[in-house]
Amino acid sequence: MRFKNFKIFFPLIFTFFSFAQQDKTIEVNLKAKDYYISAYIREGMYYLSVEDFCKLLSVDYSLNPQLKKIEIRNKKYSIKILARNPFIHIKDNSTSRSSVTQLPTSIYYFNDKLFLPLKYSLKLLEEISAGEIKFFEPNKIYISDKVILSNEEKKEEKTVEIPSVKYDVVGISIDEKANGTMIKIKSNKKIPSYASTYKDNVLSFTFRKVNGDTSKIRFEGTGGVVKKLTSKNVGSDLEINISVGSEYTNSEVLNSEKGNDIILTIHNKLFKKTETNHKKEKWDFDVIVIDPGHGGKDAGAIAVNGAKEKDINLAIALKLGQLIKENLSDVKVVYTRKTDVFVDLYKRGKIANENNGKLFISIHCNSTPKKPSEASGFEVYLLRPGRTKEAIAIAEFENSVIQYEEDPNRYQKLTDENFILVSMAQSAYMRFSEKFAEILHNQFSDHPVISSRGVKQAGFYVLVGASMPNVLIETGFLSNRNDADYLNSKKGQTEVANKIFNAIKNYRTHYELEMGAN
Repeated sequence: MRFKNFKIFFPLIFTFFSFAQQDKTIEVNLKAKDYYISAYIREGMYYLSVEDFCKLLSVDYSLNPQLKKIEIRNKKYSIKILARNPFIHIKDNSTSRSSVTQLPTSIYYFNDKLFLPLKYSLKLLEEISAGEIKFFEPNKIYISDKVILSNEEKKEEKTVEIPSVKYDVVGISIDEKANGTMIKIKSNKKIPSYASTYKDNVLSFTFRKVNGDTSKIRFEGTGGVVKKLTSKNVGSDLEINISVGSEYTNSEVLNSEKGNDIILTIHNKLFKKTETNHKKEKWDFDVIVIDPGHGGKDAGAIAVNGAKEKDINLAIALKLGQLIKENLSDVKVVYTRKTDVFVDLYKRGKIANENNGKLFISIHCNSTPKKPSEASGFEVYLLRPGRTKEAIAIAEFENSVIQYEEDPNRYQKLTDENFILVSMAQSAYMRFSEKFAEILHNQFSDHPVISSRGVKQAGFYVLVGASMPNVLIETGFLSNRNDADYLNSKKGQTEVANKIFNAIKNYRTHYELEMGAN
């Protein structure tokens, strides 16, 4: 390196960006300006272009393309680096003494440039730059140097303070429940995408284009489904590995409503095989809870033909209950209401729990703000945060019932973390809810009037309190003339009740097979 009377070295931060090809780009921030240095990745190892490094720091060098060799010269050292060779020759210019340093891996020659293995070359890079290097594995180095005054003055050294690394993901919080574990990934930056895999009882999540403070992203289990959590930065991504027990069933990744945080929910099985037979008796399919939506002072949606949703819901519910009594004599039917009365949302789940329900069905009718409308068909909803504007709008309408209750403040907002915490209590039932929803969808998939529009998800207050498999049904659109006339007729109500009853029979077979297997 050329020295005059004094030389000041500025900090450099190196950030690596991964692409599909082997050749990479290093972004270098030098005195608030961005530069780019070539890099190379081989078997997960980062290699730095020696030539680009020297050019950026104005270090003298000569390159021999035929021999694939570069010679570097600064005031203190002469350094020779040869491709396909792990040995570095270093000569001290003041004493003419030579030494050889061996790297754990060879230097590579690619695109007419020599590349040093970054991780093992930090000391050498310090010699080339005459600076001090701090390495933030795997993708950042920070270089600083001392300020030298003129030769005539007394030499005074000033140490440049190296700033702390700014991490995107700064930590986690763990909330262990009886039926699963919620993991909150705390991030200062929006995570654009992720990928996940499950193999050999290990869940792996790769969060794209973020780095993390791995010392704070770790967890040793305390007896729940999550046994251990570790993390590591891989290139420009953050990888989180979660070891889970044999009781693990499924997981979900959700965006927190507040900020950039990500929430992982890790779910348990319904119950463990070690339970005794008398404990298993509580899982017998012996109680179905039918919930006719709305009622009393809450009319629900008003159809284009003037019919009230609360009346249609009740009519279908009573017909469904009668079918169960006549054909499934060993199953008890519990109604949240049997007449035109108003029942608080939280009381509906309370009624279901107090009667040890094994399936909770909340019956409703859909509608659109604009009437009449072309929207038509049957829908079945699961309790999860809504992922579409339509699902959120439907949940908001159904949840608006709380305006008629004495204490609406008892309900927490279900689109933030409170929803996840509350719904974790019934996460063990989700696979059964999903199965019943699938069977219902199949029943209505070929219906001539109200064909199924599919299985969806939204945050309904009425489902939160029911600690059992549960669904909310929208039997059709009262804003649609055909749907409204059909649902307001005895024939339509009877046919819908029959379809739901057939779904219950099929579901019961599946449920009892599952229980028997456990």
